Amino acid sequence: MYKILLVEDNEMNRDMLSRRLIRKGYEVIIATDGQQGVDAARTEAPALILMDMSLPVMDGWQATRLLKASPETQGIPIIALTAHAMASDREMAFEAGCDDFDTKPVDWNRLLEKIQTFLK
Repeated sequence: MYKILLVEDNEMNRDMLSRRLIRKGYEVIIATDGQQGVDAARTEAPALILMDMSLPVMDGWQATRLLKASPETQGIPIIALTAHAMASDREMAFEAGCDDFDTKPVDWNRLLEKIQTFLK
């Protein structure tokens, strides 16, 4: 069973995504801000991270930069999740170190396909 870290501050999004991931057989770890996400990635060693980019305490951009700069977490694939769907937001996500990018509201089938591609 793969472990996925979901870093999401919106309760509705967190609930919907975590339930769907669990139904697909994934173990889900939840963090509600960027700092918790960085800490959980270091202690839980997830197979993949779903990172909201607009987070309290530390935003997803900074959290991703820290994770990709650390030898212990740099290999974990990070998929950015954001309501900001402009081309510049996509570019910023990749510049921060994200491995992929998806928009909110989440298209579940598209996101699941991306997750499965990284976990093969």
